[in-house]
Amino acid sequence: MTEDKDDSKFAQRCSFCGKPTSQVKRLFSGHESSICNECVELCSDLLHSSPDYDELEEITELSPPAEIKQFLDEYVIGQEMAKKTVSVAVYNHYKRVNHQLRLRMSGKVTRKSEDIELEKSNILLMGQTGTGKTLIARSLAKFLKVPFTIADATVLTEAGYVGEDVENILVRLYQAADYNQQLTERGIIYIDELDKLSRKDGNPSITRDVSGEGVQQGLLKILEGTIANIPPKGGRKHPEQAFVPINTENILFICGGAFDGLEKIVARRIGRKTVGFGSDSIHVDTDSSDIFEHVTPGDLIEYGLIPELVGRLPVSTALHSLDEDALLSILTRPKNALTKQYARLMEFDGVELRFEPDALKAAVKLAMKRKTGARALRSIFEKALLETMYLIPSSSEITEVIITEKTFTEGEEPIMITKAKSKKAG
Repeated sequence: MTEDKDDSKFAQRCSFCGKPTSQVKRLFSGHESSICNECVELCSDLLHSSPDYDELEEITELSPPAEIKQFLDEYVIGQEMAKKTVSVAVYNHYKRVNHQLRLRMSGKVTRKSEDIELEKSNILLMGQTGTGKTLIARSLAKFLKVPFTIADATVLTEAGYVGEDVENILVRLYQAADYNQQLTERGIIYIDELDKLSRKDGNPSITRDVSGEGVQQGLLKILEGTIANIPPKGGRKHPEQAFVPINTENILFICGGAFDGLEKIVARRIGRKTVGFGSDSIHVDTDSSDIFEHVTPGDLIEYGLIPELVGRLPVSTALHSLDEDALLSILTRPKNALTKQYARLMEFDGVELRFEPDALKAAVKLAMKRKTGARALRSIFEKALLETMYLIPSSSEITEVIITEKTFTEGEEPIMITKAKSKKAG
């Protein structure tokens, strides 16, 4: 009799929220449990609001390294070795992702796959500002059609400090993937200015380092592959919030930095300005960016990166400083060349934009003086074309704009051709 009474009491109360029959409209009883109408409605809302994603498919059209580099050639001028290195690393990375996906979908793990564990090839790009590090990473994501985000290492701090938590990088990638967990786990993250996290003396710190060694340790966890619980819509974590588990094992990390001063470490290690012996020795100019080609993991550790982080960036390549010819090509050759961008912007207002050859050469000379590579070109163009872009939308008479050398060197207005001049010339 006692068991019957206990069972009766148990059946008259919702097993999920604990409310009795008197506090709900209806109670549905099942095997040793009950659920009220309110909990049913809540579960229904959760099912409808949660994204319904199909099973993630492998990348069936994974292009070989030669095709990946060919695509990079359309956007990045020069840097041949860097583009080849990155193309091979990316191809191997997503080939590994496909292999793991096929194993998971088949439900079988062969003895061969148990013997050989394929590690991912995170990439380190070394080169001065404006040499194309970010552009390479962005172009790769565009070609592969995978989510992509950029993080600035200088704003990252250890968890618990004021600043941006390392895991927030994953939140931004999750947002870029349109909140698709599976797509997030095969995306690309570019971490810029990694060199700014280096320890100044290259020795382990005995105190807490908010913006340096501590952040390197935080990055190490997500680079090597871990499951991080992130807030679904970004923002700060709080105990009552449901988290989204993101496995970083198949996320490709590309890190970049200028590494100012690293060339001195390499030169000191080399000692003499030659590498090798006898007639096969190679001359090394310690004042040139080419010296980055001789960087070893030991040099990066001496620079101030922790050994574990260096080990998680097995693929490294150097980007060379851009000369005048390269900068001139950047202005005209790539699909997204600056001259093409500004021409399209003015085309929206019905105006044709042309550049005299000497004008582009003048812009390049100004960029070379600033020593910030291709990044200087946009600011130079913006300043030179500001007045023109301010006037054109208000004037329907202007049909053509010709940028001259003095537009850049002396700030003179470009040549404006109006409808009246065009008719007169005709």
